[in-house]
Amino acid sequence: MERLVVATTAVAHFFCIFLIFSVAKADGDFTGELNIHRRSPVNGLCAQLIAPSGYPCEEHTIQTKDGYLLGLQRVSSSGESFEGQRGFPVLLQHGLFMSGDAWFLDSIDQSLGFILADRGFDVWVGNVRGTRWSHGHTSLSEKDKEFWDWSWEELALYDLAEMIHFVNLVTNSKIFVVGHSQGTIMSLAAFTQPDIVKMVEAAALLCPISYLEHISAPFVHRIVNMHLDRVILAMGIHQLNFKSDVGAYILDSICDGHVDCNDLLTSITGENCCFNNSRVDFYLEYEPHPSSSKNLNHLFQMIRKGTFAKYDYGIWKNLKQYGQLKPPEFDLSRIPESLPLWMAYGGNDALADVMDVQHTLKDLQSKPELLYLEKYGHIDFLLSVNAKEDVFDSMIAFFKSWRRSSSI
Repeated sequence: MERLVVATTAVAHFFCIFLIFSVAKADGDFTGELNIHRRSPVNGLCAQLIAPSGYPCEEHTIQTKDGYLLGLQRVSSSGESFEGQRGFPVLLQHGLFMSGDAWFLDSIDQSLGFILADRGFDVWVGNVRGTRWSHGHTSLSEKDKEFWDWSWEELALYDLAEMIHFVNLVTNSKIFVVGHSQGTIMSLAAFTQPDIVKMVEAAALLCPISYLEHISAPFVHRIVNMHLDRVILAMGIHQLNFKSDVGAYILDSICDGHVDCNDLLTSITGENCCFNNSRVDFYLEYEPHPSSSKNLNHLFQMIRKGTFAKYDYGIWKNLKQYGQLKPPEFDLSRIPESLPLWMAYGGNDALADVMDVQHTLKDLQSKPELLYLEKYGHIDFLLSVNAKEDVFDSMIAFFKSWRRSSSI
């Protein structure tokens, strides 16, 4: 049984990281006081992962408009301090069932968070609600079903919006945003909102997703066809925690007789050319993080319907919530043409399919700078042993060229 739990937890890691990819409208402009809560750094991401590598790291906790307390870390280059720091701010936004630790899981010279700090950027690390580096809610317990009543809509227009607002005010500067997978869903949805996008200088999107119609991952198709998301909600399971016994059992049930879980990673993400399998045990010390069943349901709605839209509550509740039968779609053409975008996507990515990326590009007003890597799968853009040379150097060159051209 112990071997089963370990194996399914390892499977859960990759299912959780890359299963799928992150809007209730935020009210008004961000002009009020900062909602900041101080937290002892002893149990934080800084103390556990970043500072031991020799990088100065600050812990912050910010409060969203709906009461969630989010962990936010600030990282400086090794051997330097934050006093007088002049680096341009960049906010890193992780994917589904991940958290801010995702940007620091490889070696110092391979992890984007460390690389950006060493290149002189003022690095800020986001952690959405429900993850272990975020810190609950002002009034709700994680045992309350209401605590988990959210999807990537709220992650985009509440969590990401508040992170951008906070960094913008602290640094007195527009910021660069980097997202991976669900982090790109959140970013694209947020950028359609004028009060959010006005604080963003440019954005880099790894495995950019707004549409999921052509997703080709066999494992994902299996659980979508099983309507697992609806079954979980019907059972009253509101939190998805794949490090629990229940989570391991669910994954084992899915695999049994239906999917070869020995090759589950490829069946979820597509074939990854450059992933370092020897580090899986280390990754599992941090991943996966919890998310909500409603979030999974929303992502599966996108796969079934082929739309980039708000959460579908059904006809009657949609009428009450939105004043129309179907949920409103996010209009990517509302993202300003003046916002510089850089996107990287791969030919072997079974989640951010090339056809869906092209759909996204067609809807945008602007023409983003593109990096296409034929052999890359979904994981490679974050954890490839060659990602620095293949991906990150190009991203950093984009940021620095834009910084020079805009006289920042």
